[in-house]
Amino acid sequence: MKFMKLGSRPDTFYTAESVRTVSSEVSSDITIQVKGTEYLLHKFPLLSKCLRLQRLCSETSRHEDRVIRLPDFPGGVEAFELCAKFCYGITVTLSAYNIVAAQCAAEYLQMTEDVEKGNLIYKLQVFFNSCILQGWRDSIVTLQSTKGFAVWCEDLGITSRCIESIVSKVLTHPSKVSLSHSHSRRVSDMSCNGTESLRHKPSTKGWWGEDMAELGIDLYWRTMIAIKSGGKIHSTLIGDALQIYASRWLPNKSRKVKANRGRTSDSDSDSDSADEVSSKHRLLLESIVSLLPLEKGAVSCSFLLKLLKAANILNASSSSKTELARRVALQLDEARVGDLLIPSLSYSSDTVYDVDIVLTILEQFMLQGQSPPTSPPRSKLGFERRRRSRSAENIDFDFQESRRSSSASHSSKLKVAKIIDGYLQEIARDRNLPLSKFIAIAETIPDFSRSDHDDLYRAIDIYLKAHPDLNKSERKKLCRILDCKRLSVEACMHAAQNEKLPLRVVVQVLFFEQARAATAGGKVADLPSNIKALLAAHNIDPSRPPGTLSSTTSIRADDQWSVSGLKSPKSRTSTLRMKLAEDDDFDELDMNPDGMGRHSKFKAFCALPTGPKKMFSKLLSINRSGSEKN
Repeated sequence: MKFMKLGSRPDTFYTAESVRTVSSEVSSDITIQVKGTEYLLHKFPLLSKCLRLQRLCSETSRHEDRVIRLPDFPGGVEAFELCAKFCYGITVTLSAYNIVAAQCAAEYLQMTEDVEKGNLIYKLQVFFNSCILQGWRDSIVTLQSTKGFAVWCEDLGITSRCIESIVSKVLTHPSKVSLSHSHSRRVSDMSCNGTESLRHKPSTKGWWGEDMAELGIDLYWRTMIAIKSGGKIHSTLIGDALQIYASRWLPNKSRKVKANRGRTSDSDSDSDSADEVSSKHRLLLESIVSLLPLEKGAVSCSFLLKLLKAANILNASSSSKTELARRVALQLDEARVGDLLIPSLSYSSDTVYDVDIVLTILEQFMLQGQSPPTSPPRSKLGFERRRRSRSAENIDFDFQESRRSSSASHSSKLKVAKIIDGYLQEIARDRNLPLSKFIAIAETIPDFSRSDHDDLYRAIDIYLKAHPDLNKSERKKLCRILDCKRLSVEACMHAAQNEKLPLRVVVQVLFFEQARAATAGGKVADLPSNIKALLAAHNIDPSRPPGTLSSTTSIRADDQWSVSGLKSPKSRTSTLRMKLAEDDDFDELDMNPDGMGRHSKFKAFCALPTGPKKMFSKLLSINRSGSEKN
C-alpha cells in the first residue's frame, strides 16, 4: 500500500498528568480539549494554519474560560493530534487507513489554502487523487474507513469517488489492474514518490469478489449496484461475488441468532442485544437478495436454499422469502435433499422442518413447468385455429421449440421427483409432521415423473414407523399415493411382510409379485390366460425384467428392507392370513347403517375389484397345490 510522509521534525508530544503537551522552550498559551483529553499547545503554529481555531480563540478571549472545547471533532484524539503535529512540522505518515480521518479533521479545522499555501487539505487531496484512487487495495481500505465518517465523507465526495474508482477497476480488463486480491495483502508499503514496484496481474475474472467482501453492507450494496449497472460483468461473476460475501458474513451469525431464539434471555439487555444483531443480519440478507442477478443459473440452487434457511432463521421479510422461493423453483432440479431441510422456527408449527415453504417451491416449479404439449394437436380444428394467426412455417417452428422445452421440462421433473422422494424420507421421521402435508408434497409430483415407486414406498414405510398411532383410515389414505404395479421385486417382498400396511395394499402387492414370479425365467407362455389379460389391463409387460431397487438415496440402518421369510409361496400365504386375522377388528368407517360391522375377511375380499378377486382365489389355490406337492 502507498503512504506519504509530511514534516521533518521528531515527535515531541508527551503526556504528563493526563495532559498532552509538546516539549518546547516556550510555555504553552492555549488549551484545547478534544473528547476528554486536554492539550497544552501554542497559538502561533496552530492559528497560522487553522482558521476555525483563530475564530474560536478570539471568542474565548472575551470570557474567563480560556479552554477551547471541540466535543464533535471528527476522528477523535488521533486525528486532532495528526493535524497538530502537521502544524508543528513534526513528521506524520498518511495512508489509506488514516487519510479519511485526517481529511475530515483538516476540513473541520479549516486548514485551507486561504489560510496558508501548501496547507494540509491541499496535500491530502493531492495524495488522495494521485495515489489512493489509483490503487485497488488503497481504494477498498479507504472506502471501508468512510463508515465512521459517513456524513462528512458524503459531503466531501470521498465515498462516491472511492466507489467510482473501485467500479472502474472492476470493469477494466484484468490485465490493466495493478493489484489483485491474491497479491494485494502481501505487497509491501511503498512511497507515493518512490520507485514503481512490480505490478501484479489478476489471474481470474472474479478476482475482485474477495477484497470487496470486506466492505460493510451499505457500501457493498452501493458498489455492487454500480458494477451491475455497468453492464460489462457477467451475471455468474456477480453471483460468485455475492456468494463470497454471504459466506463471510452470514453462516456463523445465523447460527448464533438461531441459538439466541432457542433459549430464554436472562435479561432485557441480552434480548435487546440479540434483536439488534438479528436486525443487522436481516438487513444484510435482504440486501443480498436484492442484488441477485435476474438471469437463471447466475447462482447455484444450493446457495439460494442456504439464503432461504437464513431468511427463516432471521425472520426476513415475506417479499425476500417469496423471491428466494421463486428463484429456487426455477432451479429445483439442481437441489440436494439436505438443502431442502429448512428449519422451522414458526411458533404455530411443531414440525422440525419448514414443509410449507418446500411445498410452495414445488408448486411454483410445477407451474413454470407447464409447457405446451410435446406433440402438435391431432385435431384439424387445432391447426385451423393456429392458421388464423400464424403461417404454417411458424407453426412447425413453434412445435419444434415446444418439443425441446417440454423435453427439458420432463427431464427436470424426473430429477425433482427423485429429490422430493428423498426429501419425504427425511421429513417422514418427524413425529409432528401432519399426514396431510406429507401427502400434499407426494401428490404434487406428477405420476409420469416417477420411474418407479420404490423411493416413495420407502418414505411411506418410514412415516408408518414414526407414526404408529395412525388408524386404519389414515393408513389407507396414506397408501393411496402408492402404485403397487411400479414397485421392484425387492420392494414387493418387503411390502408383503410389512405389518403396518393396510390389507388391501398387501393383497395387491402379493398379486403383482406372484404374477411377476410366474414370469421368471421367461416362461410367459405358461401363464394362465386370465393372468395375462389382467397384466395387460394394467400395462404390465411380463417379458420385460422387473426394475431394480433405486439406490440413489442413502438409508439408515433401521430403515433397511428385510426380505427374510419370503422365499416361498407358503410364507407369502401365511403373511396374508396373518393380515386377514389382524383385520378382524371392526372399522368404524365400514360399519353398516344398522351398526353391525362386516367380518374383516369378507370385507377385505369384497373390497377388491372383480378381476383381482378371481385372480387372488386362483393364486391361493396355486399356493395350496404347490405346498401339497412339496
